Amino acid sequence: MLPDRCSIKEQGRQCVNPPEFVISILAQKDEYMVGVTCAKHKDTIYQKLGDLQKAGSVPQGQIKFETLKPVGTDCIKADPDDLIQLKSVREML
Repeated sequence: MLPDRCSIKEQGRQCVNPPEFVISILAQKDEYMVGVTCAKHKDTIYQKLGDLQKAGSVPQGQIKFETLKPVGTDCIKADPDDLIQLKSVREML
């Protein structure tokens, strides 16, 4: 699951735009997902991550933006009895 909003906060307020990019850092053989952003804040988060890399707070490496592609499907269907069963399992814990 991904967040339903951009990861950026401006002036203490969460951005209300939906995410358009997954942000990750490619560091040697590893890749670290660091958040999601909308197109409006892409440059802002790129600059912020660069500053964090200089400060040593996040791994050094290439900052990568992967475009999110919405996917819809009707092949996954839930049976109402399954939902009731899941609820009763939670109550037992």
